Amino acid sequence: MSDAVIEALEEQVACYRRLAKLAEQQHEHVQHAQTERLLEVLCRRQEVLDDVARLERDIAPARRKWSEYAAALDNPQRQRAELLLGETRRLLEQITAADRDDALMLQQRKLNLGRQISAARTAGQVNRNYAAAAYGVRSARVDVGG
Repeated sequence: MSDAVIEALEEQVACYRRLAKLAEQQHEHVQHAQTERLLEVLCRRQEVLDDVARLERDIAPARRKWSEYAAALDNPQRQRAELLLGETRRLLEQITAADRDDALMLQQRKLNLGRQISAARTAGQVNRNYAAAAYGVRSARVDVGG
């Protein structure tokens, strides 16, 4: 016996598996500062997320009344549905953790870039001050008293 919710859960798990693979690709691109490739992966992730959202609309009514829904299934279907939900949670946690790590890496890179810019500005100001002190026009002090 086929169940539309279980079929949607299976499709959703397949989507989350694709998202997990895309998260791995994203991590590589973040790690190697490959901006264009990162943007491509983010676009593909959005497409898969759109599929997940569509499937979630089919699953949501059963999720809201999960106990009733599960009770109406025969034992193999119930086990399959529970297995799929567990797989979805596990994949979602994996993807979320990977995204958090990438966000931290990007944030650290941004902070480091800010420090480098600040250091370059400071070095430029030091160089200008040194040049002015070493080569700039100084007022001559002549002791005319005697």
